[in-house]
Amino acid sequence: MKRYFIHTFGCQMNVNDSLRMSEALSKMSYVPTPEPDNADLIILNTCSIREKAEDKMLSALGRYRAVKASRGAILGVGGCVAQQEKDKLLKKVPYLDFVFGPDNIAKLPEVIARVQDARERVVETAFVDSEEYVFPRADAETSRGKVTEFVTVMKGCDNVCSFCIVPHTRGREVSRNFPDVLTEVADLAGVGLREVTLIGQNVNSYQGGISFAQLLLRTAEVPGIERVRFTTSHPHDLSDELIEAFRVQPKIAPHFHLPVQCGSDRILKMMRRDYTVEQYMERLEKLRAARPGIAITTDIIVGFPGETEEEFEMTMQLTERVKYDNQFSFVYSPRPKTGAALREKDWGPIPHEVKVARLERLQKLQRRISGEYTQAQVGLDVEVLVEGRSRYDATKRFGRTPENRTVNFEGDAPAGSIVKVHVERATPNQLAGKQVAVLQAPTVAPPAVELPVPLHVPAEA
Repeated sequence: MKRYFIHTFGCQMNVNDSLRMSEALSKMSYVPTPEPDNADLIILNTCSIREKAEDKMLSALGRYRAVKASRGAILGVGGCVAQQEKDKLLKKVPYLDFVFGPDNIAKLPEVIARVQDARERVVETAFVDSEEYVFPRADAETSRGKVTEFVTVMKGCDNVCSFCIVPHTRGREVSRNFPDVLTEVADLAGVGLREVTLIGQNVNSYQGGISFAQLLLRTAEVPGIERVRFTTSHPHDLSDELIEAFRVQPKIAPHFHLPVQCGSDRILKMMRRDYTVEQYMERLEKLRAARPGIAITTDIIVGFPGETEEEFEMTMQLTERVKYDNQFSFVYSPRPKTGAALREKDWGPIPHEVKVARLERLQKLQRRISGEYTQAQVGLDVEVLVEGRSRYDATKRFGRTPENRTVNFEGDAPAGSIVKVHVERATPNQLAGKQVAVLQAPTVAPPAVELPVPLHVPAEA
């Protein structure tokens, strides 16, 4: 019996891609293993959005080299670093067997066969033309026993922000035809899933035959689906039609991840973000008016080339003004071929220690704001979609509220149930309490043995 291990870095798209790799490998009679030391095949599904993620990949490759030496394991790299580096990665890592980009997941069985049978070192990183690209179709049976799943609706990005490498690693935007999306959602609902997250690099620019707002509304109408989420979005695609969808359809979860990146109009222009802070706020206020209580999260980059202390303070002020539920904030990292990296010397690089100090101040502020939101839930009853056992305490249950707040609680409801939890404690990152009522039972009988933690390493930044 051949075993595989997938180590996933980065975004939800990579998590979804790893699931598609797993399905392809199962058809080759591979089975998953939670331990790389037992694997006959190890794949690193990589992220190149920041230099730190690349460094982590190289460090992991070094660790897995010993498995290759002791077991003869095949070692491959997929994802965005693979697409970025191509054959240079084979030269940099002489014990690496194959490299394949995100557009080439369907070729994974062929690539592995070439490595095994012809003893080749293989590179497959060609982009597939938009007209010929076929979106990987999820096998619903592999999701049986789960509660929530990602569904890819588009890939690529046409925005070419000056800090972002995604257009170089994921290509131009391609949207999946909406009937295919709805069929996949219906198949997932048929095996008991209650929630889907529609994903793409710039998901609300979707053009698969209907608007993205219409796609959300139709997805919410699929029998068995109780929550619809999506990520990631660009502010310029937050249309009035999309805002109206949040107003009229309660199954569209009250959570919107809307990356602002910075609080300075000058820096936003240098980033090639085509909105001002006030335009962003105008859209956001319309969204909050349409869906009171909606949770807003964001992405922020600190230390972008040329950012002054005053401009960083504008980001702090914006964070205070918006009061994000949470934010994903990072120091600026120059990426190959991007406009900001090419102009960093002219614009003025920010010393690393200054970037780190700014990041710490911003994250401290956000922890305070996040804590205010979660503390306000203490003493209240919240609706939770149960996903399974708590990863922190196997005697407790885990789930999320419609606003995407995590909840660990005492209770016995099976995965797929929707329950009422009385919140007793809170930290900035999670809620804790007790189950007080079951509002909805699962749509299918839960498995006799609850699914374990996913057998690939959860995505890390």
